[in-house]
Amino acid sequence: MNSATRWLAVASLVASAAGASAQTLRVGLAEDPDVLDPTLARTFVGRIVFNSLCDKLFDLDEKLNIVPQLATSYAWSGDHKALTLKLRQGVTFHDGEKFDAAAVKFNLERHKNMQGSNRRGELAPVTSVDVVDAQTVRLNLAAPFAPLLAVLTDRAGMMVSPKAAQAAGAHFGAKPVCSGPFRFVERVAQDRIVLERYPNYWNKGAIHFDRVVYQPIVDASVRLANLRSGQLDFIERMAASDVPGLKGDNRFKISRIVEIGYQGITINIGKSDQAQKNPLGRDPRVREAFELSLDRAAIVQVAMDGEAEVGNQWVAPNNPWYAKNVPIPKRDVAKAKALLAAAGVPNPSFTLMTPTTSDAQKIAQVVQAMAKETGFEVKVQATEFSTSLDLADKGQYDAYVLAWSGRADPDGNLFSFHACKQPLNYAGYCKPEVDELINRSRAATDPAARLKLFEQIEAHVAQDRPIVYLFHRHWLWAYNSKLSGLRTVPDGLVRVQDLKFN
Repeated sequence: MNSATRWLAVASLVASAAGASAQTLRVGLAEDPDVLDPTLARTFVGRIVFNSLCDKLFDLDEKLNIVPQLATSYAWSGDHKALTLKLRQGVTFHDGEKFDAAAVKFNLERHKNMQGSNRRGELAPVTSVDVVDAQTVRLNLAAPFAPLLAVLTDRAGMMVSPKAAQAAGAHFGAKPVCSGPFRFVERVAQDRIVLERYPNYWNKGAIHFDRVVYQPIVDASVRLANLRSGQLDFIERMAASDVPGLKGDNRFKISRIVEIGYQGITINIGKSDQAQKNPLGRDPRVREAFELSLDRAAIVQVAMDGEAEVGNQWVAPNNPWYAKNVPIPKRDVAKAKALLAAAGVPNPSFTLMTPTTSDAQKIAQVVQAMAKETGFEVKVQATEFSTSLDLADKGQYDAYVLAWSGRADPDGNLFSFHACKQPLNYAGYCKPEVDELINRSRAATDPAARLKLFEQIEAHVAQDRPIVYLFHRHWLWAYNSKLSGLRTVPDGLVRVQDLKFN
Protein backbone atom coordinates (compact mmCIF):
# COMPACT_ATOMS: atom_id res chain seq x y z
CA MET A 1 0.00 0.00 0.00
CA ASN A 2 1.56 3.32 -1.02
CA SER A 3 1.51 6.42 1.18
CA ALA A 4 -1.40 8.10 -0.63
CA THR A 5 -3.52 4.97 -0.47
CA ARG A 6 -2.72 4.49 3.22
CA TRP A 7 -3.80 8.02 4.12
CA LEU A 8 -7.00 7.68 2.09
CA ALA A 9 -7.79 4.52 4.04
CA VAL A 10 -7.15 6.29 7.35
CA ALA A 11 -9.36 9.21 6.28
CA SER A 12 -12.12 6.77 5.37
CA LEU A 13 -11.91 5.09 8.79
CA VAL A 14 -12.03 8.46 10.57
CA ALA A 15 -15.05 9.51 8.53
CA SER A 16 -16.78 6.21 9.31
CA ALA A 17 -16.06 6.59 13.01
CA ALA A 18 -17.40 10.15 13.01
CA GLY A 19 -20.55 8.98 11.25
CA ALA A 20 -21.00 6.17 13.76
CA SER A 21 -20.70 8.54 16.73
CA ALA A 22 -23.21 11.01 15.33
CA GLN A 23 -26.69 10.12 16.58
CA THR A 24 -29.87 10.69 14.61
CA LEU A 25 -33.42 10.50 15.97
CA ARG A 26 -35.79 9.26 13.26
CA VAL A 27 -39.45 10.13 13.82
CA GLY A 28 -42.38 8.78 11.82
CA LEU A 29 -45.23 11.29 11.33
CA ALA A 30 -48.81 10.45 10.38
CA GLU A 31 -48.92 13.26 7.77
CA ASP A 32 -46.65 15.67 5.99
CA PRO A 33 -46.77 19.08 7.73
CA ASP A 34 -47.93 22.17 5.91
CA VAL A 35 -45.71 25.27 5.67
CA LEU A 36 -42.98 25.50 8.34
CA ASP A 37 -43.79 29.08 9.29
CA PRO A 38 -45.33 29.46 12.78
CA THR A 39 -47.43 32.40 11.60
CA LEU A 40 -49.04 30.54 8.70
CA ALA A 41 -48.97 26.91 9.87
CA ARG A 42 -52.12 24.94 10.72
CA THR A 43 -51.22 21.25 11.13
CA PHE A 44 -50.65 19.19 14.25
CA VAL A 45 -47.63 17.42 12.73
CA GLY A 46 -46.14 20.81 11.98
CA ARG A 47 -46.27 21.56 15.70
CA ILE A 48 -44.30 18.37 16.39
CA VAL A 49 -41.55 19.56 14.02
CA PHE A 50 -41.67 23.09 15.46
CA ASN A 51 -40.90 21.70 18.93
CA SER A 52 -37.40 20.88 17.66
CA LEU A 53 -37.05 23.95 15.48
CA CYS A 54 -38.67 26.95 17.17
CA ASP A 55 -38.63 27.72 20.87
CA LYS A 56 -41.62 29.53 22.38
CA LEU A 57 -42.00 32.18 25.03
CA PHE A 58 -43.53 29.55 27.33
CA ASP A 59 -44.03 25.79 27.33
CA LEU A 60 -46.29 23.25 29.08
CA ASP A 61 -45.39 20.51 31.52
CA GLU A 62 -47.02 17.11 31.96
CA LYS A 63 -49.84 18.63 34.04
CA LEU A 64 -50.40 21.48 31.56
CA ASN A 65 -48.80 24.01 33.86
CA ILE A 66 -47.26 26.95 32.00
CA VAL A 67 -43.46 26.97 32.41
CA PRO A 68 -40.69 29.30 31.17
CA GLN A 69 -38.88 28.85 27.88
CA LEU A 70 -37.69 32.00 26.10
CA ALA A 71 -39.50 34.12 28.68
CA THR A 72 -38.25 33.49 32.20
CA SER A 73 -41.04 35.25 34.14
CA TYR A 74 -44.17 37.35 33.72
CA ALA A 75 -46.29 39.86 35.63
CA TRP A 76 -49.83 41.18 35.06
CA SER A 77 -50.69 44.83 35.69
CA GLY A 78 -53.33 47.42 34.88
CA ASP A 79 -56.29 45.21 35.84
CA HIS A 80 -54.95 42.42 33.64
CA LYS A 81 -54.62 44.70 30.64
CA ALA A 82 -50.83 44.52 30.48
CA LEU A 83 -48.49 41.54 30.57
CA THR A 84 -44.78 42.16 31.14
CA LEU A 85 -42.30 39.44 30.21
CA LYS A 86 -38.68 39.06 31.27
CA LEU A 87 -36.67 37.38 28.53
CA ARG A 88 -33.90 34.82 28.65
CA GLN A 89 -30.44 36.23 28.02
CA GLY A 90 -27.80 34.72 25.77
CA VAL A 91 -30.24 33.32 23.20
CA THR A 92 -29.52 33.54 19.47
CA PHE A 93 -31.41 32.56 16.36
CA HIS A 94 -29.99 29.97 13.98
CA ASP A 95 -28.52 32.74 11.79
CA GLY A 96 -26.61 34.15 14.77
CA GLU A 97 -28.95 37.10 15.30
CA LYS A 98 -29.68 38.02 18.91
CA PHE A 99 -32.99 37.22 20.58
CA ASP A 100 -34.25 40.23 22.53
CA ALA A 101 -37.33 42.35 23.22
CA ALA A 102 -37.22 43.89 19.74
CA ALA A 103 -37.37 40.39 18.25
CA VAL A 104 -40.39 39.55 20.39
CA LYS A 105 -42.14 42.72 19.26
CA PHE A 106 -41.39 41.88 15.62
CA ASN A 107 -42.72 38.33 15.96
CA LEU A 108 -45.94 39.25 17.75
CA GLU A 109 -46.67 42.00 15.22
CA ARG A 110 -45.89 39.58 12.37
CA HIS A 111 -48.34 37.06 13.86
CA LYS A 112 -51.00 39.77 14.06
CA ASN A 113 -50.49 41.50 10.72
CA MET A 114 -49.01 39.12 8.15
CA GLN A 115 -51.34 38.26 5.29
CA GLY A 116 -52.77 34.78 5.78
CA SER A 117 -51.75 34.61 9.45
CA ASN A 118 -53.45 31.87 11.45
CA ARG A 119 -52.28 33.49 14.68
CA ARG A 120 -54.21 36.71 14.14
CA GLY A 121 -57.28 35.55 16.05
CA GLU A 122 -55.20 34.08 18.88
CA LEU A 123 -53.54 37.45 19.50
CA ALA A 124 -56.46 39.72 18.64
CA PRO A 125 -56.74 41.21 22.17
CA VAL A 126 -53.09 42.37 22.05
CA THR A 127 -53.29 45.97 20.84
CA SER A 128 -49.60 46.87 21.00
CA VAL A 129 -46.20 45.62 22.13
CA ASP A 130 -43.69 47.82 23.95
CA VAL A 131 -39.94 47.25 24.22
CA VAL A 132 -39.21 48.24 27.84
CA ASP A 133 -35.54 47.34 27.57
CA ALA A 134 -33.49 44.70 25.77
CA GLN A 135 -34.70 41.91 28.03
CA THR A 136 -38.18 43.19 28.89
CA VAL A 137 -41.29 43.42 26.72
CA ARG A 138 -44.84 44.50 27.57
CA LEU A 139 -47.99 43.30 25.80
CA ASN A 140 -50.85 45.79 26.04
CA LEU A 141 -54.41 44.46 25.81
CA ALA A 142 -57.72 45.99 24.87
CA ALA A 143 -59.33 44.01 27.69
CA PRO A 144 -58.32 41.24 30.10
CA PHE A 145 -57.53 38.07 28.15
CA ALA A 146 -57.49 34.93 30.27
CA PRO A 147 -55.99 32.55 27.67
CA LEU A 148 -52.99 34.72 26.73
CA LEU A 149 -50.26 32.81 28.56
CA ALA A 150 -51.56 29.52 27.17
CA VAL A 151 -51.60 31.06 23.67
CA LEU A 152 -47.91 31.90 24.07
CA THR A 153 -47.07 28.23 24.73
CA ASP A 154 -47.87 27.43 21.11
CA ARG A 155 -47.14 28.89 17.66
CA ALA A 156 -48.20 32.42 18.64
CA GLY A 157 -45.35 32.32 21.14
CA MET A 158 -42.78 30.95 18.67
CA MET A 159 -39.96 33.27 17.77
CA VAL A 160 -38.32 33.42 14.33
CA SER A 161 -35.33 35.49 13.22
CA PRO A 162 -36.58 38.97 12.22
CA LYS A 163 -33.69 39.34 9.77
CA ALA A 164 -34.44 36.05 8.02
CA ALA A 165 -38.20 36.61 8.04
CA GLN A 166 -37.88 40.06 6.49
CA ALA A 167 -35.48 38.79 3.82
CA ALA A 168 -37.60 35.77 2.85
CA GLY A 169 -41.04 37.38 3.11
CA ALA A 170 -43.84 34.99 2.20
CA HIS A 171 -41.26 32.27 1.40
CA PHE A 172 -39.85 32.07 4.93
CA GLY A 173 -41.52 28.70 5.58
CA ALA A 174 -39.39 27.06 2.88
CA LYS A 175 -36.26 27.61 5.00
CA PRO A 176 -37.28 28.65 8.52
CA VAL A 177 -34.81 30.25 10.92
CA CYS A 178 -35.76 29.99 14.59
CA SER A 179 -34.02 29.63 17.97
CA GLY A 180 -34.80 26.03 18.92
CA PRO A 181 -32.38 23.17 19.62
CA PHE A 182 -32.23 22.11 15.95
CA ARG A 183 -31.90 24.14 12.77
CA PHE A 184 -33.37 23.49 9.35
CA VAL A 185 -31.33 21.53 6.78
CA GLU A 186 -33.71 20.35 4.08
CA ARG A 187 -37.21 19.30 3.25
CA VAL A 188 -38.38 16.89 0.58
CA ALA A 189 -42.18 17.02 0.33
CA GLN A 190 -43.91 13.80 1.40
CA ASP A 191 -40.52 12.26 2.20
CA ARG A 192 -38.48 13.91 4.96
CA ILE A 193 -37.65 16.99 6.99
CA VAL A 194 -34.06 17.07 8.23
CA LEU A 195 -32.86 19.18 11.16
CA GLU A 196 -29.38 19.38 12.70
CA ARG A 197 -28.25 20.34 16.19
CA TYR A 198 -27.77 24.08 16.70
CA PRO A 199 -24.43 24.35 18.54
CA ASN A 200 -25.26 27.67 20.23
CA TYR A 201 -28.61 26.59 21.67
CA TRP A 202 -29.12 28.13 25.10
CA ASN A 203 -30.02 24.77 26.68
CA LYS A 204 -27.63 22.59 24.67
CA GLY A 205 -26.85 20.35 27.64
CA ALA A 206 -30.35 18.85 27.27
CA ILE A 207 -29.80 17.92 23.61
CA HIS A 208 -28.26 14.50 22.91
CA PHE A 209 -28.89 14.00 19.19
CA ASP A 210 -26.98 15.47 16.26
CA ARG A 211 -29.88 15.25 13.86
CA VAL A 212 -33.62 14.74 13.83
CA VAL A 213 -35.25 13.37 10.70
CA TYR A 214 -39.04 13.52 10.40
CA GLN A 215 -40.58 11.15 7.88
CA PRO A 216 -44.28 11.44 6.92
CA ILE A 217 -45.79 7.96 6.51
CA VAL A 218 -49.56 8.16 6.21
CA ASP A 219 -50.25 4.41 6.50
CA ALA A 220 -50.09 3.45 10.19
CA SER A 221 -49.13 -0.15 9.42
CA VAL A 222 -46.22 0.99 7.24
CA ARG A 223 -45.16 3.42 9.95
CA LEU A 224 -45.12 0.58 12.47
CA ALA A 225 -43.27 -1.73 10.08
CA ASN A 226 -40.55 0.90 9.77
CA LEU A 227 -40.27 1.06 13.56
CA ARG A 228 -40.06 -2.72 13.85
CA SER A 229 -37.38 -2.92 11.15
CA GLY A 230 -35.23 -0.24 12.81
CA GLN A 231 -35.77 2.39 10.11
CA LEU A 232 -37.53 4.61 12.67
CA ASP A 233 -36.93 5.20 16.37
CA PHE A 234 -40.29 6.75 17.25
CA ILE A 235 -43.76 6.89 15.71
CA GLU A 236 -46.59 9.20 16.70
CA ARG A 237 -50.27 8.24 16.46
CA MET A 238 -49.73 4.51 16.38
CA ALA A 239 -52.86 2.69 15.21
CA ALA A 240 -54.93 1.53 18.16
CA SER A 241 -55.34 -1.88 16.53
CA ASP A 242 -51.57 -2.38 16.66
CA VAL A 243 -51.24 -1.89 20.43
CA PRO A 244 -51.86 -5.52 21.48
CA GLY A 245 -49.34 -6.87 18.97
CA LEU A 246 -46.55 -4.57 20.13
CA LYS A 247 -47.08 -4.96 23.86
CA GLY A 248 -45.25 -8.27 23.99
CA ASP A 249 -42.18 -7.03 22.12
CA ASN A 250 -39.59 -5.83 24.63
CA ARG A 251 -37.69 -3.96 21.90
CA PHE A 252 -40.35 -1.26 22.05
CA LYS A 253 -42.36 0.81 24.49
CA ILE A 254 -45.81 2.38 24.18
CA SER A 255 -46.97 5.63 25.81
CA ARG A 256 -50.62 6.65 26.05
CA ILE A 257 -52.00 10.15 26.77
CA VAL A 258 -55.59 11.46 26.54
CA GLU A 259 -55.53 14.41 24.17
CA ILE A 260 -56.71 17.89 25.06
CA GLY A 261 -58.27 18.22 21.61
CA TYR A 262 -61.11 16.41 19.91
CA GLN A 263 -62.17 14.40 16.88
CA GLY A 264 -65.29 15.65 15.14
CA ILE A 265 -67.13 16.26 11.91
CA THR A 266 -67.13 19.88 10.79
CA ILE A 267 -70.12 20.87 8.65
CA ASN A 268 -70.16 23.63 6.07
CA ILE A 269 -73.11 25.71 7.27
CA GLY A 270 -71.97 29.10 5.97
CA LYS A 271 -68.38 28.99 4.75
CA SER A 272 -69.45 29.24 1.09
CA ASP A 273 -72.43 28.94 -1.23
CA GLN A 274 -71.90 25.18 -1.17
CA ALA A 275 -73.44 25.17 2.32
CA GLN A 276 -76.85 25.79 0.75
CA LYS A 277 -76.46 23.09 -1.87
CA ASN A 278 -76.96 20.17 0.50
CA PRO A 279 -79.59 19.75 3.23
CA LEU A 280 -76.99 19.00 5.90
CA GLY A 281 -75.58 22.50 5.65
CA ARG A 282 -78.91 24.13 4.92
CA ASP A 283 -81.18 22.77 7.66
CA PRO A 284 -80.35 22.36 11.39
CA ARG A 285 -82.98 19.58 11.63
CA VAL A 286 -80.95 17.52 9.17
CA ARG A 287 -77.80 18.12 11.23
CA GLU A 288 -79.63 17.01 14.36
CA ALA A 289 -80.82 13.88 12.56
CA PHE A 290 -77.26 13.20 11.46
CA GLU A 291 -75.95 13.44 15.03
CA LEU A 292 -78.77 11.19 16.30
CA SER A 293 -77.69 8.62 13.70
CA LEU A 294 -74.35 8.22 15.45
CA ASP A 295 -73.40 5.93 18.32
CA ARG A 296 -70.23 7.51 19.68
CA ALA A 297 -69.26 4.58 21.88
CA ALA A 298 -69.54 2.21 18.94
CA ILE A 299 -67.47 4.56 16.76
CA VAL A 300 -64.74 4.54 19.41
CA GLN A 301 -64.78 0.75 19.64
CA VAL A 302 -64.85 0.07 15.90
CA ALA A 303 -62.72 2.91 14.52
CA MET A 304 -60.35 3.41 17.48
CA ASP A 305 -60.27 -0.03 19.13
CA GLY A 306 -61.43 1.66 22.33
CA GLU A 307 -58.46 4.04 22.42
CA ALA A 308 -60.48 7.25 22.93
CA GLU A 309 -62.90 8.92 25.34
CA VAL A 310 -66.44 9.60 24.07
CA GLY A 311 -67.39 13.28 24.03
CA ASN A 312 -69.73 15.89 22.56
CA GLN A 313 -67.87 19.15 23.21
CA TRP A 314 -64.56 20.86 22.53
CA VAL A 315 -63.22 19.44 25.81
CA ALA A 316 -63.62 15.94 27.25
CA PRO A 317 -66.27 15.13 29.90
CA ASN A 318 -63.57 14.75 32.58
CA ASN A 319 -62.19 18.21 31.84
CA PRO A 320 -63.01 20.84 34.49
CA TRP A 321 -64.26 23.14 31.71
CA TYR A 322 -66.83 20.64 30.38
CA ALA A 323 -70.37 22.08 30.19
CA LYS A 324 -72.50 19.57 32.12
CA ASN A 325 -75.73 21.26 31.03
CA VAL A 326 -75.34 19.57 27.60
CA PRO A 327 -74.74 15.84 28.12
CA ILE A 328 -73.74 13.40 25.39
CA PRO A 329 -76.82 12.55 23.27
CA LYS A 330 -77.70 8.90 22.70
CA ARG A 331 -78.33 7.41 19.28
CA ASP A 332 -82.00 7.64 18.29
CA VAL A 333 -82.76 6.33 14.79
CA ALA A 334 -86.53 6.84 15.06
CA LYS A 335 -86.19 10.48 16.04
CA ALA A 336 -83.61 11.02 13.32
CA LYS A 337 -86.00 9.67 10.68
CA ALA A 338 -88.81 11.85 12.00
CA LEU A 339 -86.60 14.94 11.76
CA LEU A 340 -85.69 14.12 8.17
CA ALA A 341 -89.35 13.63 7.30
CA ALA A 342 -90.22 16.98 8.88
CA ALA A 343 -87.43 18.62 6.89
CA GLY A 344 -88.82 17.09 3.69
CA VAL A 345 -85.61 15.19 2.90
CA PRO A 346 -86.04 11.56 3.99
CA ASN A 347 -82.92 10.52 2.05
CA PRO A 348 -80.41 13.41 2.15
CA SER A 349 -77.09 13.03 0.39
CA PHE A 350 -73.77 14.72 1.13
CA THR A 351 -70.03 14.17 0.68
CA LEU A 352 -67.89 13.53 3.75
CA MET A 353 -64.31 14.62 3.15
CA THR A 354 -61.67 12.79 5.17
CA PRO A 355 -57.87 12.90 5.35
CA THR A 356 -56.13 9.80 4.06
CA THR A 357 -54.96 8.71 7.51
CA SER A 358 -56.21 5.26 8.50
CA ASP A 359 -58.05 6.48 11.64
CA ALA A 360 -59.92 9.20 9.76
CA GLN A 361 -60.97 6.81 7.02
CA LYS A 362 -62.21 4.25 9.55
CA ILE A 363 -64.30 6.94 11.22
CA ALA A 364 -65.78 7.97 7.88
CA GLN A 365 -66.71 4.39 7.01
CA VAL A 366 -68.40 3.76 10.38
CA VAL A 367 -70.27 7.07 10.18
CA GLN A 368 -71.34 6.24 6.62
CA ALA A 369 -72.81 2.91 7.73
CA MET A 370 -74.59 4.34 10.79
CA ALA A 371 -76.08 7.30 8.92
CA LYS A 372 -77.35 5.00 6.17
CA GLU A 373 -79.69 3.35 8.68
CA THR A 374 -81.54 6.64 9.14
CA GLY A 375 -81.71 7.46 5.42
CA PHE A 376 -78.49 9.38 4.73
CA GLU A 377 -76.42 8.71 1.65
CA VAL A 378 -72.86 9.61 2.68
CA LYS A 379 -70.20 9.68 -0.03
CA VAL A 380 -66.68 9.42 1.41
CA GLN A 381 -64.00 11.53 -0.26
CA ALA A 382 -60.43 10.66 0.90
CA THR A 383 -58.14 13.67 0.43
CA GLU A 384 -54.48 14.37 1.22
CA PHE A 385 -54.39 16.25 4.51
CA SER A 386 -52.95 19.62 3.46
CA THR A 387 -55.22 19.63 0.41
CA SER A 388 -58.24 18.89 2.61
CA LEU A 389 -57.40 21.89 4.80
CA ASP A 390 -57.20 24.12 1.73
CA LEU A 391 -60.57 22.86 0.49
CA ALA A 392 -62.10 23.43 3.93
CA ASP A 393 -60.64 26.94 4.06
CA LYS A 394 -62.26 27.70 0.68
CA GLY A 395 -65.57 26.14 1.71
CA GLN A 396 -65.33 23.53 -1.04
CA TYR A 397 -66.80 20.69 1.00
CA ASP A 398 -70.02 19.51 2.66
CA ALA A 399 -68.71 17.83 5.82
CA TYR A 400 -65.18 17.10 7.00
CA VAL A 401 -63.69 14.53 9.40
CA LEU A 402 -61.29 16.82 11.21
CA ALA A 403 -59.26 16.33 14.37
CA TRP A 404 -58.07 19.24 16.47
CA SER A 405 -54.99 18.59 18.59
CA GLY A 406 -56.19 20.88 21.34
CA ARG A 407 -54.89 23.70 23.49
CA ALA A 408 -54.24 23.92 27.22
CA ASP A 409 -56.86 26.64 27.65
CA PRO A 410 -60.32 25.69 26.29
CA ASP A 411 -60.49 28.97 24.40
CA GLY A 412 -57.94 27.45 22.02
CA ASN A 413 -60.49 24.76 21.12
CA LEU A 414 -63.34 27.22 20.85
CA PHE A 415 -62.61 30.74 19.63
CA SER A 416 -60.98 30.11 16.25
CA PHE A 417 -63.66 27.57 15.30
CA HIS A 418 -66.88 29.25 16.46
CA ALA A 419 -66.26 33.00 16.50
CA CYS A 420 -67.32 34.87 13.38
CA LYS A 421 -64.82 34.95 10.49
CA GLN A 422 -61.93 33.44 12.42
CA PRO A 423 -59.13 31.70 10.47
CA LEU A 424 -60.05 28.14 11.49
CA ASN A 425 -63.82 28.60 11.34
CA TYR A 426 -64.19 26.11 8.48
CA ALA A 427 -67.90 25.71 9.21
CA GLY A 428 -68.57 29.37 8.51
CA TYR A 429 -70.48 29.58 11.79
CA CYS A 430 -71.39 33.11 12.85
CA LYS A 431 -73.87 34.01 15.57
CA PRO A 432 -73.62 37.44 17.26
CA GLU A 433 -74.87 36.22 20.65
CA VAL A 434 -72.27 33.42 20.63
CA ASP A 435 -69.56 35.92 19.71
CA GLU A 436 -70.56 38.08 22.67
CA LEU A 437 -70.42 35.11 25.05
CA ILE A 438 -67.05 33.99 23.70
CA ASN A 439 -65.60 37.47 24.12
CA ARG A 440 -66.89 37.63 27.68
CA SER A 441 -65.35 34.23 28.44
CA ARG A 442 -62.00 35.45 27.17
CA ALA A 443 -62.09 38.49 29.44
CA ALA A 444 -63.26 36.62 32.55
CA THR A 445 -60.42 35.96 34.98
CA ASP A 446 -62.64 34.12 37.51
CA PRO A 447 -62.83 30.38 36.63
CA ALA A 448 -66.40 29.95 37.90
CA ALA A 449 -67.62 32.86 35.78
CA ARG A 450 -65.82 31.45 32.73
CA LEU A 451 -67.44 28.03 33.19
CA LYS A 452 -70.94 29.57 33.28
CA LEU A 453 -70.19 31.36 30.03
CA PHE A 454 -68.91 28.14 28.43
CA GLU A 455 -72.19 26.47 29.40
CA GLN A 456 -74.16 29.18 27.60
CA ILE A 457 -71.92 28.91 24.54
CA GLU A 458 -72.31 25.15 24.43
CA ALA A 459 -76.11 25.45 24.58
CA HIS A 460 -75.98 27.41 21.29
CA VAL A 461 -73.32 25.29 19.60
CA ALA A 462 -75.05 22.01 20.49
CA GLN A 463 -78.24 23.30 18.87
CA ASP A 464 -76.61 24.73 15.73
CA ARG A 465 -74.07 21.88 15.24
CA PRO A 466 -71.34 23.53 13.13
CA ILE A 467 -69.23 20.68 14.51
CA VAL A 468 -70.51 17.28 15.63
CA TYR A 469 -67.96 16.30 18.27
CA LEU A 470 -67.30 12.56 18.53
CA PHE A 471 -64.49 11.71 20.94
CA HIS A 472 -61.10 12.59 22.44
CA ARG A 473 -58.28 10.35 21.26
CA HIS A 474 -55.50 8.68 23.16
CA TRP A 475 -52.17 9.84 21.84
CA LEU A 476 -50.38 6.57 21.17
CA TRP A 477 -46.61 6.67 20.84
CA ALA A 478 -44.45 3.66 20.05
CA TYR A 479 -40.68 3.87 20.25
CA ASN A 480 -37.37 2.07 20.66
CA SER A 481 -37.09 0.84 24.25
CA LYS A 482 -33.56 2.28 24.41
CA LEU A 483 -34.97 5.79 24.07
CA SER A 484 -35.24 7.55 27.42
CA GLY A 485 -36.21 11.00 28.67
CA LEU A 486 -39.58 11.07 26.91
CA ARG A 487 -42.09 13.46 28.47
CA THR A 488 -45.79 12.68 28.00
CA VAL A 489 -47.47 16.08 27.74
CA PRO A 490 -51.21 15.99 26.87
CA ASP A 491 -50.75 18.29 23.88
CA GLY A 492 -49.24 15.26 22.12
CA LEU A 493 -46.05 17.05 21.06
CA VAL A 494 -42.66 15.40 21.33
CA ARG A 495 -40.10 17.41 23.33
CA VAL A 496 -36.57 16.59 22.18
CA GLN A 497 -34.95 18.04 25.30
CA ASP A 498 -33.45 15.21 27.42
CA LEU A 499 -34.25 12.53 24.82
CA LYS A 500 -31.36 10.10 24.37
CA PHE A 501 -30.49 6.48 23.68
CA ASN A 502 -29.34 4.49 26.71
